[in-house]
Amino acid sequence: MTAHALLLCGAYVAVLVALAIPLGSYCARVVSGEATFMQRLLGPLERLLYRAAGVRPDAEMHWRDYTVAVLWFNLCGVLVVYGLQRLQHLLPLNPQELGPVAPDLAFNTAVSFASNTNWQAYGGETTLSYFTQMVGLTTQNFVSAATGIAVLAALARGFARRRAETIGNFWADLVRATLYVLLPLALVLAVALAAEGVVQTFAPAAEVELMRAATGPEGQVITQQTIPLGPGASQIAIKQLGTNGGGFYNVNSAHPLENPTPLTNFLECLAILLIPAALCLSFGKLVADRRQGWAVLGAMFAIFLPLLGLCVWSEGQLAPQLVELGVDPSAGNLEGKEVRLGAAASALWATATTAASNGSVNAMHDSFNPLGGLVPMWLMQIGEVVFGGVGSGLYGMLVFAILAVFLAGLMVGRTPEYLGKKIEAFEVKMAALVVLLPSAGVLVGTAIAVAGEAGRAGISNPGVHGFSEVLYGFSSAANNNGSAFAGLGANSWFYNLALGLCMLVGRYGIIVPVLALAGALARKQTVPPGPGTMPTHTPLFVFLLAAVVVLVGALTFVPALALGPIVEHLQMSGAHP
Repeated sequence: MTAHALLLCGAYVAVLVALAIPLGSYCARVVSGEATFMQRLLGPLERLLYRAAGVRPDAEMHWRDYTVAVLWFNLCGVLVVYGLQRLQHLLPLNPQELGPVAPDLAFNTAVSFASNTNWQAYGGETTLSYFTQMVGLTTQNFVSAATGIAVLAALARGFARRRAETIGNFWADLVRATLYVLLPLALVLAVALAAEGVVQTFAPAAEVELMRAATGPEGQVITQQTIPLGPGASQIAIKQLGTNGGGFYNVNSAHPLENPTPLTNFLECLAILLIPAALCLSFGKLVADRRQGWAVLGAMFAIFLPLLGLCVWSEGQLAPQLVELGVDPSAGNLEGKEVRLGAAASALWATATTAASNGSVNAMHDSFNPLGGLVPMWLMQIGEVVFGGVGSGLYGMLVFAILAVFLAGLMVGRTPEYLGKKIEAFEVKMAALVVLLPSAGVLVGTAIAVAGEAGRAGISNPGVHGFSEVLYGFSSAANNNGSAFAGLGANSWFYNLALGLCMLVGRYGIIVPVLALAGALARKQTVPPGPGTMPTHTPLFVFLLAAVVVLVGALTFVPALALGPIVEHLQMSGAHP
């Protein structure tokens, strides 16, 4: 690893932690309903929203009512985004006069953005109008992230409360997360990105004269180029901060109008992990033990940093076959990458975007070396709990914490406890559902795709790399990431429907058991720590938690990975598996 790569990664982690500390404290105050400086500005708007919706923010909900509210709200979001796509040719702000989106693609996109996946089987600049992008997709970028924060808040209350029947009010959690956390941060980042040259306009696509005429595929002379424009910065800011990831342009943040400078690249990459990291520290404050938040954050870094090092190292290497052809290996693997960003910045982004359920890209993961491509794939497969999505990553990691103390309890023959709550059969069953459902979606979906003609038709590369493309696609969908190995032709009825169903399972199949956990924990009495209680804020627990995440991921997916990136690496290195 070069000195430049070490400096870049070190600066990234240092700035991330430095910003997460104050933001974590602020988010905890927002979730708790405490007064913040933003309430002076946005408090009237919050109260207006409650009155307009007929909501009493102080009316607490049972976990079942909370779950119903989450599901109904998200269903309405799916229907609205689907309708906007199908009717966009009749709606304003469509200067390119784009037609309606096909039904199967509209379904896939609507589910994708409501579930915080933001998988894109389309090119944004050639498929969706400005109105659809702003009113449909950008709105979902805010509320899907706010939904994750709300569910996390409910789970935190489950740990903090004693003999309670309620876990908060979903509508209040949703509004506060949107108004006081996501909106201010997105506004600041959008202004910074626009100042650096990220496009933000309602003007139609620009036609510019080429400096030198080109020849088209049919021999025609081309003298002009069409440059797509639009309100990009406002959507890009929240796509990063909300761990959404859906690009305004087809090539996402590899596009120079979406990510024009090294500063925008650093800011956009930093925004991916900022709120997930901060929420770990918020959790510590919400359960009245800051050490718990630092322990969970430490476990995330214990997994993230070695995988980051592996990905950066891998992309700093050149395939032996290319070296034999005389290609200079000093710059690393630049296939599928922006030369102005380089291999290290691309590998850092790929690791961050798949550690979180963001999925935005500044390079094509399909062109990474086999081990470099294995890192983002496996980060998704372990459940998007290493930072993960806004809110969703942390509640996923807390489920693994429950499994960790359960396993520790089995070792010593004692009923496990976490944060003063006894972990019993119901909690373990809910935790098992959270772990098993996305994994089943990945493996069953991949098996069906590679066994059927409709699934194989989308594979553009034969052999093990084609298998990796399919495995990556279902790993991305079922774990609500949204990135892709670009060689998979996913805009077909089969993949639009299959991946859409995986997104639904990966999002709502997790939310329901997590809220059931919150309700069960809230009803329990807190148990005072005793001589046999395992401390959950120590380095030993950090190691145990990280080990459980890695072990579960390895046992579940190593056989599938062995059929794809692992054997591809052996083939590329000259070994014969």
